[in-house]
Amino acid sequence: MSEAAELPERESMEFDVVIVGAGPAGLAAAIRLKQIDPEISVVVLEKGAEVGAHVLSGNVLDPSALDRLLPEWRREETPIKTAVTEDRFFLYGPHGSVRLPNFALPKLMSNHGNFVVSLGLVCKWLAEKAEALGVEIYPGFAASELLFGDDNAVIGVATGDMGVTRTGEPGPMYQRGMALIGKYVFLGEGVRGSLAKRVIEAYGLDQGREPAKFGLGIKELWEIAPEKSKPGRIEHSFGWPLGDKTGGGSFLYHLGENQVYVGFVVHLNYKNPYLSPFDEFQRFKTHPDVAELLKGGKRIAYGARAITEGGYQSVPKLVFPGGALIGCSAGFVNVPRIKGVHNAMTSGMLAAEKAAEALKAGRSGDRLNAYDEAWRDSPIGKDLKPVRNVKPLWSQYGTRIGIMLGGLDMWTNALFGFSFFGTKTHGKPDYACLEPAEKHQPIAYPKPDGELTFDKVSSVYLSNTNHEEDQLVHLQVKDPALQKSSELGVYAGPSQRYCPAGVYEWVKEEGEDKFVINAQNCVHCKTCDIKDPNQNIDWVPPQGGEGPVYEVM
Repeated sequence: MSEAAELPERESMEFDVVIVGAGPAGLAAAIRLKQIDPEISVVVLEKGAEVGAHVLSGNVLDPSALDRLLPEWRREETPIKTAVTEDRFFLYGPHGSVRLPNFALPKLMSNHGNFVVSLGLVCKWLAEKAEALGVEIYPGFAASELLFGDDNAVIGVATGDMGVTRTGEPGPMYQRGMALIGKYVFLGEGVRGSLAKRVIEAYGLDQGREPAKFGLGIKELWEIAPEKSKPGRIEHSFGWPLGDKTGGGSFLYHLGENQVYVGFVVHLNYKNPYLSPFDEFQRFKTHPDVAELLKGGKRIAYGARAITEGGYQSVPKLVFPGGALIGCSAGFVNVPRIKGVHNAMTSGMLAAEKAAEALKAGRSGDRLNAYDEAWRDSPIGKDLKPVRNVKPLWSQYGTRIGIMLGGLDMWTNALFGFSFFGTKTHGKPDYACLEPAEKHQPIAYPKPDGELTFDKVSSVYLSNTNHEEDQLVHLQVKDPALQKSSELGVYAGPSQRYCPAGVYEWVKEEGEDKFVINAQNCVHCKTCDIKDPNQNIDWVPPQGGEGPVYEVM
């Protein structure tokens, strides 16, 4: 874009606390701040077109954090209606399955008392609660830039400019972004947030921590035959179609109204560049158990999102001058439970309480060290510490042995409060786990049948994704030459396969390989930012309000 001096000056607004992200963490923080002191001014920015539009999760909700935040919620009309009635765990093979007995699983794996929900609808409801308390919420505004003071503290964020053309110049509908200044800034952008990534790097918040680890979750919503619907039943599986050395698993969550969430998670530390998580998910649906459930049904929604999997030992320092990381921006998912919403909400509440104390004392722009010091002794730490070795054991020993060792470790933690393994390390970051293509063979995935299995194009259509084409591409390749020589030349173009939305293609033009980015397809899963073997792709927000619109996911 043209030099900043040629652009109009940003309008600005000042608040006590600026929150980026209207997910569970951000909304819980906003509500808690207002509960403590109604005079605290709070604003929440949300890059989705509406609250919940970019929210994608399983989701079986552990209501423990909600019980603390809004103790009366069970007496109200809410979108939290389907209580868990049945818990099942399976080991899948290509032709059948073995059910694992519930008594063999640690108590922490039980879903008794939890609820099958649409997290997007829950966030909309929480947003209404926040607004009723006086919180200002601005959907359709993507925070694209951190603002710093003279002392290198974060003093706010700026929303992205609208109407910038693909050439980087202001177009006829150009509108300068706005500066939102806060005494404290909370980053609750979700997994691999663009601002959180920059804050972690700028302040070295991950020093002394294990590398962040991630998975890719892909999810469909199906309407199934009424006689097959079992509201409140949840099923988890591991094994086929993934090989023993590739971590991941599935979930089937039955809602009411003959609907079921069908989901699949692939750990992003896989080695084979020919592996396609999307196509593994499609294969999963051909398993006899799943195919029978979905037979005669209709797929009505699709989405994908990265998941934090590093857990206890990968959580970075949570505070920086002027702000804090909350929710999945910090990485509070309990991997074996596939749950993080309760921890995200708890982190937002905890950060809010420490910020309110600081504001009452007349402080601003400093580090909220009390928040960083408190999380390990909070319900978050108590949830994550007993399961801290499940992911590294799975990665080191493979699915079958790793799952057994992880189960043993959870039992010893639950019964005796210690681990035979201590605290294991994760090793390399996910992008560094990918191996050169010459070490692997291409995988021949079956063609979709259009009834049970589908292609990426039709799937993205169901995510209601939209991006204005005449704008700067928000998937930025730092070094095009490196992308060609390494991503294609060494790794055989894995971006074509790890992306679940068909964003990336290598095509031949006049005999030359060309990297094509179909940015309009992007569902904001962030997988490219995580898995590119050279860390050569940088995901940044597009214009505010663009991307998927998940209605009930």
